[in-house]
Amino acid sequence: MDTKQVLFSLCAAVGPAGAEGEAAALAAEELGRYARVRTDALGNVIGEIVPERYTRHVLLDAHIDEIGMIVTHLEDGFVRVDKTGGVDLRTLPDREVTIWGKEPVDGIFCAVPPHLSKAEERKKVPALADAWIDTGLSGEALKKLVRPGDRVTVKSSPCRLAGGRVTSKALDDRACVTAILRALSLLPKDHKTRITVQFSVQEETGQAGAQAGAFQSEATEAIALDVSFAFTPDSAKHKCGQLSKGPMIGYAPVLSYPIFTRLCALAKEAGIPYQTEIMGADSGTNADCIAVSKAGCPTGLISIPQRYMHTPVEVIDLEDLENTARLLALYLTKEECSDA
Repeated sequence: MDTKQVLFSLCAAVGPAGAEGEAAALAAEELGRYARVRTDALGNVIGEIVPERYTRHVLLDAHIDEIGMIVTHLEDGFVRVDKTGGVDLRTLPDREVTIWGKEPVDGIFCAVPPHLSKAEERKKVPALADAWIDTGLSGEALKKLVRPGDRVTVKSSPCRLAGGRVTSKALDDRACVTAILRALSLLPKDHKTRITVQFSVQEETGQAGAQAGAFQSEATEAIALDVSFAFTPDSAKHKCGQLSKGPMIGYAPVLSYPIFTRLCALAKEAGIPYQTEIMGADSGTNADCIAVSKAGCPTGLISIPQRYMHTPVEVIDLEDLENTARLLALYLTKEECSDA
């Protein structure tokens, strides 16, 4: 598996929450190399690996949607939007975007010149409700191509940085989709774990996909994969992990402490670098709704450290992705570990 190529292809695909089609189709194609694949009524990509004999049933989850926007109003060639997910509004002025109408329409977020704004206005982050996208089209031409409800994404291309690091939009959570695919490629053919994979939709707008997918899976345990905060000098160090220091194994009251300790023990025994992330309430990930799905499902959480979350220039280290995949593959195949 060419991990970087798969990751870059997934990140380049379009798939804002509720309109994941292109990204979901590509993820389904990749997952089809390892599992029987279907798409459920909500749009989740579901893969099933069922050995002839198995001792447990593990659900793996990573969300396929990305943050984006939705068209709410058209006026004289300009477009107003609302967010679908936690768009960082500070990054939007003067950004290039694509409006996914009857055909793609390019646009840019308007930016008021500092000469025309008051000093106090320049200190504020503009509300999205007050922002406009300039398409350069006339009002009539725009209405032929775009209508309310169409989706908008910020333009961004995956790029390799120094030291094995990469930057792109949608690394949240396509890095974890890639990590699951990579873990499946590492599994021995004679493993005895039934595996259900779900690349879930609509995480960024309320975790609907994971909730529905977990309910139907009837798995006996689960691992959710997401990204978490990696330290930068302008952030609180005690709230962050470290880039290039391995996957972040998470624990919160809603999650399974035995799964948490087992993941840590497996990483330690195999010499896989790892970090822990302890949260006092929920985890803010799909793990929360999976854990309480149906009659409850013991759930663990593994996160890939990431800088600049919810921007078009998110950053991860490919080595962290690889080590996440290695740890996940161990969890799926190794029944016992010496350092439990």
